[in-house]
Amino acid sequence: MRRALRMTLLHLPLVLGALLTLAPLAWMLMVSVTPVGEGGAAALGHGPRRLTMAHYRGLFAGLSLGRALFNSAFLAAAVTVIALFLNSMAGYAFAKLRFAGRERLARMMLGALVIPAQVTMLPLFLMLKELGLVNTYAGVIIPGMASIFGIFLVRQYALSIPDGILDAARIDGAGEFRIYWSIVLPACRPILVTLALFTFMGTWNDFMWPLIVLMDDDMHTLPVALASLVGEHAQDPELMMAGAVLTVLPMLMLFVAFQRHYIAGIMTGALKD
Repeated sequence: MRRALRMTLLHLPLVLGALLTLAPLAWMLMVSVTPVGEGGAAALGHGPRRLTMAHYRGLFAGLSLGRALFNSAFLAAAVTVIALFLNSMAGYAFAKLRFAGRERLARMMLGALVIPAQVTMLPLFLMLKELGLVNTYAGVIIPGMASIFGIFLVRQYALSIPDGILDAARIDGAGEFRIYWSIVLPACRPILVTLALFTFMGTWNDFMWPLIVLMDDDMHTLPVALASLVGEHAQDPELMMAGAVLTVLPMLMLFVAFQRHYIAGIMTGALKD
């Protein structure tokens, strides 16, 4: 009896917290399938009298949001793939390769984490302007190709790989890239999945940088395109909620699909620390 009471007291706050977290998402989904003019009733807790997909059809047919959805998916996938490759190589180098100034450079990189990203936007924009990369997809991809957080995350995980395995591979004649590709990457799979989720979600949800770099409407990402709807459709909450669902739903599906690997990476990293 006492154990059941303890379990109830433990899980009740967790259930309440989960319900509070899911309530806005459920309300957003309900309003997105509510006929025009009935969103206010849904906000008061009244369910819609009938369901409609007209708002989703309007987003793709009338407002051409399909192009923005493609832009977001393409940019997020490209940044994630390139960032995984570069961050994992750099993290492996900082963890297992000996070179002059390694520890000093690592400390400098960690110190740079405290610099807000907004501070670097202006010089980064000027650099891309000189390179002719403003209003191009490369202008969004290049700044996200590597990050201090990603390098540090992989480095901390790669430190746990036994040096004996790497030395044995070198004795057998394997080069550093072969060791990285055949040993380090499989060993770091849980943390790489975690990094991939962080990178994909960060790029998908990024609003400020695509807004600054991309000028043409047909190059806008989904968050930027949805923000442009506010001025034209400020009195159409049902349409805005449909757009919000399109933004959130892919991230929820991605997390559900990879949550086992994500949790494994987080838990393994915590245990190794």
